[in-house]
Amino acid sequence: MQQDLRCRHDVSIKRTVAKMVDDGLGWGSISSALALPRDTARQWVMIYRAVGMDGLLNMGSKKKTYDYETRLAAARAHVDDGRTLQDVMVAYGVASRAPVQRWCRLYREGGAEALRPKPKGRPPGSRARPAPKTREQELEERVRKLEAENAYLKKLAALRAEKRLRTGKRPR
Repeated sequence: MQQDLRCRHDVSIKRTVAKMVDDGLGWGSISSALALPRDTARQWVMIYRAVGMDGLLNMGSKKKTYDYETRLAAARAHVDDGRTLQDVMVAYGVASRAPVQRWCRLYREGGAEALRPKPKGRPPGSRARPAPKTREQELEERVRKLEAENAYLKKLAALRAEKRLRTGKRPR
């Protein structure tokens, strides 16, 4: 038995589901006969009808991407033409309801432009630039640096004096 590590069900069960669909059984009958969860049987039947045996067997192995034209045509077919999600999935070879539903929502909200691919990564020049410092802030920063330098030199002088006391050497 061939078992995909990411798959809960054996490939042979999926083949059996496909054969039962070809024999004319619905997802409710298949669910009862094979003791599968009803949602799983429903999803498998839908995927098998939409993309065939290869789509059913390769389900979950690789995320498929669809080009702009396919997304737009699928969304228009469902939203404008009133075709069912199942028909749209079959017509455009989409293996899942989720992307078609997302495309339809985006198409309704933003039209065809909302389905265009977005550039990946951070846009150029999007780094946050610090606000320019005022003259007062520059002077305060300079005072802090000078005070730190002064404290360092005082500490150095104190350490040298302590070393002279311990060794008994006189300053040159």
